[in-house]
Amino acid sequence: QVQLQESGPGLVEPAQTLSLTCTVSGASITAISYYWSWIRQPPGKGMEWMGQIGYGGRTYYRPSLKSRTSMSRDTSKNQFTLQLSSVTPEDTAVYYCARSQDTRCSDYGCYDYLGQGIQVTVSS
Repeated sequence: QVQLQESGPGLVEPAQTLSLTCTVSGASITAISYYWSWIRQPPGKGMEWMGQIGYGGRTYYRPSLKSRTSMSRDTSKNQFTLQLSSVTPEDTAVYYCARSQDTRCSDYGCYDYLGQGIQVTVSS
């Protein structure tokens, strides 16, 4: 069974960098044809795809977030990470890591596995 688990701080101060890690079990993040994404859902708003890292390590970012977003992976730990810099209260959201076979997917239906989500609040 594939499981994804997000970890990281639940509170980040404005202008700081948000860092989250997704630990994957039951599947390899290097498995061909799968993409590993970070998505978020702000309160009262819809889901927003932020970026993804492919099985070969290539990254894809949402254009509006590209200047602030960085994703990487540690294949020895079967983990991938998200860093979002210069955060503001508008970055407050539940953040999810997820797996899909499609790129740049902005619909929950594209993802066959999601983590439980982690609430991140940006506040001083």
